[in-house]
Amino acid sequence: MQSNPLVKPATGVSAFLLVGFAIAYSLVEMQIEMMIFLGLWMIIIFTLLVRIKVINKPQFPTIMYLLVMTTFLNQSVLNIHVGFFSIFLYRLVLIAAVIVFLFHAMKERNLPQFWNQVNVKGIMLFLLFWMAYGSVSLLWAKSIIEGIKSLILLGMGIMFVFLAVFTFRKMTSLFLFYGIWMFMTVFLMVIGLINHFAHIQLPTSTLYGGPEYKLSFPTSVFFNQNDFATFLTISFFFYLSLTKNSKYVFLKTTSLLLAIICVYLIYLTESRASLLGVMIGLLVYMFILLPRFLKKIAVIIGSTVFLLSTIVFFGKLVDLFNASTINLSNGMLPSNIARLNLLKNTLHYILDSFGFGVGAGNISFYLKNESIYPTNHVVEVHNWLAEIMGNFGIGILLGYITMYAYLFIRLYKFYRVGRNRNQKALLEACMLGLIGFAVSSISPSSISNLFFHWVFLGLVISTVSVLKDTKNQHQQEKSY
Repeated sequence: MQSNPLVKPATGVSAFLLVGFAIAYSLVEMQIEMMIFLGLWMIIIFTLLVRIKVINKPQFPTIMYLLVMTTFLNQSVLNIHVGFFSIFLYRLVLIAAVIVFLFHAMKERNLPQFWNQVNVKGIMLFLLFWMAYGSVSLLWAKSIIEGIKSLILLGMGIMFVFLAVFTFRKMTSLFLFYGIWMFMTVFLMVIGLINHFAHIQLPTSTLYGGPEYKLSFPTSVFFNQNDFATFLTISFFFYLSLTKNSKYVFLKTTSLLLAIICVYLIYLTESRASLLGVMIGLLVYMFILLPRFLKKIAVIIGSTVFLLSTIVFFGKLVDLFNASTINLSNGMLPSNIARLNLLKNTLHYILDSFGFGVGAGNISFYLKNESIYPTNHVVEVHNWLAEIMGNFGIGILLGYITMYAYLFIRLYKFYRVGRNRNQKALLEACMLGLIGFAVSSISPSSISNLFFHWVFLGLVISTVSVLKDTKNQHQQEKSY
């Protein structure tokens, strides 16, 4: 086999970047002027390497794989505060990936070709419209700073989705993406187990330096245990789908063990929403695997149980809603009532704004300064869909729900067609991950700053785009 002449230069570039990041990490406390100087120096060198084709177009997917891997490091490796904005490894690599992609696209003038190969143009246009609407919403936002911060987070998430769809155009690339997620999750779970048994938290965790009884909550590289639990909910179904579809005993056993550890860590976080996400995802999984004639029976039974449960618990829901209007001046509200009040406040704001939302990133500003119902001084919605609605309005919320439903339906239609083990594993992981995230997303205080959500969406949207290509639909892949 002939050696690739670019292997050595590429290795040198990788070593250069890793050493640079290590030095930057060790010098985080230095003056910001020096950090900017070093950053500009690295950008100049990086640009020169691109110019001399050390990093060329065929190697760009490697940068994307590196970007996916850095997602799982969160802010644990590098975290530099520049004003109201934080720079860490994932964001640096994302910016570098965007620069390299645009450089090659402009040089070869093939951006229209990239766009023509996309089979999910409706979704991509919606994401662009979301970004444009968020920018316009600054006109009526009360806090411009919060709005800009929100738009930066939204823009970076959308940039990743675009890069993923443009780059991962083959099933083999998607399988590697899927594998990187599971591989990196192992390290995060190890850190989570260390959190619990050794009572050691990383400095990036809100529990770092906290009281002893809180140090046993697993947070891994995330801010708190709820964020970690939501991530694990998606990862659980990745491992479960591999367990079902792999034909190798070792992979089946290993992935099953990792899935069990996921559930155990979710249990340790005490995130009820994430546990509920796992249970509902398992019910959907069972439904998907049922023969067609049994699915009709399952739908009838499920609808009946849901209707009876609604009738039985309707009175309790009414009592809970009424209790949330009571302001307990001599004590704290129960957490469930405080969360209900967060939703009632959000609904009040959306009605006051005639359905247009209070402006990008401004829902927390309103909850802090113009709260109608008491929330125990909590200023985050703790509900992803409500967060979208409050910030961007009903139109964007309906668009997001439509996109989400479309992705699930398309994945299910692909799944019903006879496919090999690899594709079934990927499709099951994406479908059940969507279900698990939809439920567990009410657990974190905010999803907008959890970029693994956008990485997961990038995988799902890329999968739909590739499978809609009739040439790739019939591509034969080797089984695990």
